[in-house]
Parts: sequence; C-alpha cells; structure tokens
Amino acid sequence: MKHNLHAIREGTMKVVFLLTACISILAVALICIFLFANGIPTMHKIGLGKFLFGMTWAPNQNLYGIFPMIIASILVTGGAILIGVPLGLLCALYLARFCPKRLYSVLKPAVDLLAGIPSIVYGFFGLVVLVPALQAMFGSGKSIVTASIMLGIMILPTIISVSESSLRAVPESYYEGSLALGATHERSVFSAVFPAARSGILAGIILGVGRAIGETMAVVMIAGNQPILPKSLLSGVRTLTANIVLEMGYATDLHREALIACGVVLFVFILLINLCFSAVKRKADAT
Repeated sequence: MKHNLHAIREGTMKVVFLLTACISILAVALICIFLFANGIPTMHKIGLGKFLFGMTWAPNQNLYGIFPMIIASILVTGGAILIGVPLGLLCALYLARFCPKRLYSVLKPAVDLLAGIPSIVYGFFGLVVLVPALQAMFGSGKSIVTASIMLGIMILPTIISVSESSLRAVPESYYEGSLALGATHERSVFSAVFPAARSGILAGIILGVGRAIGETMAVVMIAGNQPILPKSLLSGVRTLTANIVLEMGYATDLHREALIACGVVLFVFILLINLCFSAVKRKADAT
C-alpha cells in the first residue's frame, strides 16, 4: 500500500514538473512568435537597411533609423562589462577564499541586499550622486560613462553570487593538491580553483550581461536620452530599451510597430551575446 502511494506521488510530481517545464517553454515560444510576427513585417515595410542603419529616429517624419541606439546599447553594455565583471569576480574570489568569517557575515548580506534594490532606486542614486560628480569632473553628467558605471554596479550582485557559489562548489582536493605541489595560497586559488569554476563563472557573467542589456529605468534617468550617434563616451545616448519605454505609451500605427521591431533587434542582440558566451564556454571546457 505504501509502495503504491509512493509511486502515485512520484508519478504526480513528474507530471507537475513536466507541465511547468512545458509552460515555461511555451511562454518563451509565444514571446518569440509575437515579436517576430510583428517586428519582421515592420522591418520589411520600413526597409531593413533604413531601419538598422538609419541615423535618424523621428516618428513624426516617418524616419525610423535605430543605428545610433544600437551603438549606444553596445557601448553602455560593454562599459558595464568592463566595470562590473572584474570587480564582481575579484569580490567573489575574496568572499569564497580570502574573507574572514566575521567579515563575511557582514559582506555577504550586503551583496544580497544590492540584488534586492529596485532599479529606480539605482537610477535616483545615479541622478543625485554620479551625474553631478561626473558633471564636475568632465563637464558632462548624463552620458555613456555614467550609464556604464551605474550598470556595472547593478550587475555586481548577480556575478558575485553565482561566481562565489561556483568557486565553493569546486572540490577541496583541487586546492589541497595545488598546495601539496608547493603553490602558495593565492596561486592555488587563481591557478587551480578559479579555472575549475569557470563554467559557473561564465554563467554568472551571462546573467549579469543580460541584466545590463535589459535594464531600462536607471538608464533612462542618467544616459541623456538623445537618439543620436555618440561622438564620445561623454555624449548623451538613448538605448533600445529606453527608446521603447519612452515612446510605447503614446505610439500608434507604424510608430508602435517600429518599437516592437526594436524589441526584435534587442532580442537578437541578447541571443547573439549568449551564443558568443556559450561558444567561449565550450572552447574553455574542451581545453
């Protein structure tokens, strides 16, 4: 009787897990179908070249060129990666292998707290603190640099948490074997433990980059919102996500369809980045 009851419960849970997995896949598929079904005809209507490489975004003149916003999204995301990834990895290494227990009990909750702060609060911080500081230093407050710094800070919790978990999951024998061969503590961590955790670390970086690309509210508040090709890193810009948020509320007809097409470009952009990271990960695992 108990065996039959256990088998029923196990079979029920298998069905529940299968349904939840199918619902998740179906949700992603429906999003993709909606985006591409609405976006691709719009690109054809506007002209793929004019849409992707056009330099002017002026819906009132039926001009829908998003090239400046593509460049802005790449620059802001690249800046966030340059700032957030090294800091996040070094912080994860410190927490996992160098941090005293008492200090860890303070730093770890602080990192977790960063992950729970709403993006609008980060935006206010950037607007009140970063923008005036950079304005005083460089004469330009709302710019690519400001947005990159802010996004670099925002992706830290994701990279730190995932990377630290991956580092702690490495078998202790890797570290002890390196010590037995005469390596120092630091060399054992960087040469034995860190390479063994690279798969999980890359996953953390991918998640962080995904948040940087998709972030909207903080960028809207501090990037300048100028749909023009940036002349320098201190120029104000408008990213693809910011463009959608700013104009979707009142857009109609072709204007609205063009904003959906922006979502398609953003989706493909994120997909390409994930594929690049996956290729790097496979190459690293092969070696």
